[in-house]
Amino acid sequence: MAAWELQIVSNENGEPTGVIVPIELWHEIESERETAHLLRSQAMKNCLLAAKRRQDGIPFEAAVEKLGI
Repeated sequence: MAAWELQIVSNENGEPTGVIVPIELWHEIESERETAHLLRSQAMKNCLLAAKRRQDGIPFEAAVEKLGI
């Protein structure tokens, strides 16, 4: 992980109550949380691992042409 500049938010007593993070870091955190959530289910974990091992597919250019984009 890159060195991120975090900003600590404090209440009127100077006690830390929150943190402000760069959006890039927030996206990384959210992605990791989503992955962890998906991997909690054994069925989803098996599905994701099967998709990762899958070798069949079509080239990107063919997909673009097929979708008309």
